[in-house]
Amino acid sequence: MLSQNTNALGIIFPNSYDNTVPELVTERAMASIPFAGRYRMVDFILSGMANCGIGNIAVIVRNNYYSLMDHLGYGREWDLARKNGGLDIIPPYAENNMKLYNGRVEALANILPYLKKHKEKYVIMADTNIAVNFDFQAMLKEHIESGADVTIAYKREPIPEILRNMEGVKDLFYTLSLEDGRVKKIYINSQKEGDVNFGMNIYVMKREFLINEINTAFVRGYTYFERDILAPQLCKFNVRGYEYKGYMARICDMRSYFEENMKLLEEKNLDALFAGGPVHTKIRDDNPVRYVNGSSVSNSLLADGCVIEGTVENCVLFRGCQVKKGAVVKNCVLMQDTVVETDCGVEYVVTDKNVHITAGKKLAGTDTFPVFVAKNHSV
Repeated sequence: MLSQNTNALGIIFPNSYDNTVPELVTERAMASIPFAGRYRMVDFILSGMANCGIGNIAVIVRNNYYSLMDHLGYGREWDLARKNGGLDIIPPYAENNMKLYNGRVEALANILPYLKKHKEKYVIMADTNIAVNFDFQAMLKEHIESGADVTIAYKREPIPEILRNMEGVKDLFYTLSLEDGRVKKIYINSQKEGDVNFGMNIYVMKREFLINEINTAFVRGYTYFERDILAPQLCKFNVRGYEYKGYMARICDMRSYFEENMKLLEEKNLDALFAGGPVHTKIRDDNPVRYVNGSSVSNSLLADGCVIEGTVENCVLFRGCQVKKGAVVKNCVLMQDTVVETDCGVEYVVTDKNVHITAGKKLAGTDTFPVFVAKNHSV
């Protein structure tokens, strides 16, 4: 792990876009959703910040944060368990005259004393609905050299169909219009087809700039940093775009969660996601995958602790999954400690943690509509 050497404070919003995957966030935040066999969504952004030498990182939680706190602990796996600085998990304030925050303005207004206390010159903010091995140092360097007030990371890609067709979207998403690298317009919940400059919700700015803008915006009753602060003042502020050209998995709904996991069965995608710095996660001491005589496994990603007696094809299996003798599991994403009993047929299924599929059951979805089994349920 790199030592602290970046003059920036990291801020992570773990509950952004919870509403897009209601099935997976009944007991957890978006940041705690398992991904890629043994990781959580927060691991990618948090590891990227830690690998770039960001030594002070705040995680501003909103609700359903027990799972996230259990996963992050004191930040030891990310070398953030420190006497001074390190990882801070900031819960919502529990006062009668205060409500849970809705947007970034309200969240940041609640931690202004925290922002004022620290001495870092810059702030890097990010959400956790994307899995990406991001080089924050490269973005920070470009931000400083450009003289921008704010730099926004984006990726050139189409808007997912689910977002273009979703009515009453509660979580806003943003696309950018650029001219010579400068952001000229921010579009909110655009319906445009084809490739666009799709914001990644990763921002860099000076800490004092952020404090001043949040103070003003909160007094005026503003809610959203992008919509209420940046978009109306693009003529006043020098807001620039930073194009990310690497691999990224964006979670928009259950279908995209399934598809992004399945994409990792292609070696080029798996290598691309983990290219760059290491991705750290909470350690679970377990045995290597055990393949019992007579088992069959092809084109699958299996985490440690799995025991395979049956057939597994084109699957992502998280830690501790069991596929018993005679069971056939195809095109599935099975989260931690799922058990598939003997003679089951399971295809296009996503299970949450600790699911038990009893002997002889047949479960089948489709590639566009996978069946989901909730946490701790028995089928």
